[in-house]
Amino acid sequence: MSPSPLNAVALLDLMPQAQPFRFIDRVLEVDQTHIVASYRFREDASFYTGHFPGAPITPGVIVLEAMAQCGLALHGIYLLALEVAPQELAAYRTLFTNADIEWCSAVYPGDSIVIKSDVVAWRRRRLRVRVEARNEKGEMVAVGEIAGIGVRI
Repeated sequence: MSPSPLNAVALLDLMPQAQPFRFIDRVLEVDQTHIVASYRFREDASFYTGHFPGAPITPGVIVLEAMAQCGLALHGIYLLALEVAPQELAAYRTLFTNADIEWCSAVYPGDSIVIKSDVVAWRRRRLRVRVEARNEKGEMVAVGEIAGIGVRI
């Protein structure tokens, strides 16, 4: 593998998810073995209206989506850039296939999380990562493994 031409800004520019379904604000670190990114949950996000009225908590599936956007989507783009020409990157999406996550703490409106993902396996555009999300106090929010596969769209 050759060094990826992609830096943090280029990765975010290639990210297929857009607002209001983008749950990554910044890429803090990235290389062939790991990626670290952050996101602040906006207090006015529509999902808080019903989850739960009067006492909103970020749905676990949204936290999992943020973890997948970091560990699978963004890192998948980075790793794919080591194998294909830059103009081909937009023709791929990393699709979620599996997760085994342990939930440790709630995430509230306005909270920020830092997501760290380490590659467990990358082969034939299949990616498995060990991923963790921590709140701004450094407390574990969720930890586990997620997997996906890069497909041509």
